[in-house]
Amino acid sequence: MVKGVIIDWGGVLTTGLAEAIEEWLAADRIDGSRYRDVMRELILHAYEGAADGENTIHALERGEISAADFELDLAARLLTLDGVPPVAEGLLTRMFAGFRPVESMNDMLRHARAAGVRTCLLSNSWANDYPRDNWPDLFDKIVISGEVGMRKPEPRIFHHALDLLALTPADCVFIDDIQANITAAQSLGIHGLHHTTPTTTITHLESLIGVPLRSAS
Repeated sequence: MVKGVIIDWGGVLTTGLAEAIEEWLAADRIDGSRYRDVMRELILHAYEGAADGENTIHALERGEISAADFELDLAARLLTLDGVPPVAEGLLTRMFAGFRPVESMNDMLRHARAAGVRTCLLSNSWANDYPRDNWPDLFDKIVISGEVGMRKPEPRIFHHALDLLALTPADCVFIDDIQANITAAQSLGIHGLHHTTPTTTITHLESLIGVPLRSAS
């Protein structure tokens, strides 16, 4: 049975990224089509292992550039519906303001820890602030990419999380909403669970751990 759960934050323990982005685009009156074109290129480049080097997402997620520098770069690529770039300062805070906790997923982690399973947050940070008040109840260990200078899907960040948990790859399951990260974890021998919905993820994890992970209704 699985002894450790390594889990992503945004879009897994929170509501989806797509919903948060749509909320931000509307609030900042950003041209959604242009935004999607810009981000498609950057995200694919960052996560699909492009052969022509790295981009600002790699640097941001490792903490190699500041939020302010990334915001200036991204804002210069975007346009509002008024035909001008959006305000750069605070752009990342506004972008992720729509993230809200998914209580069933957080409750799942509490049940897992109560059953003796060790838990580790493994999140690629975009220099954003995390709501950490309840983290002592949820995680034994925390790995934030910008704080450790590594990022998913780099193998070294998974090894770092495993070392902190003092568990082997075969002992652990990794939960994320990005397939490239799941594939990277699986290549190291970690069980991979691609998150799509809370119900599906919790059901699959219950089968791996062998205990109920939901509060009685």
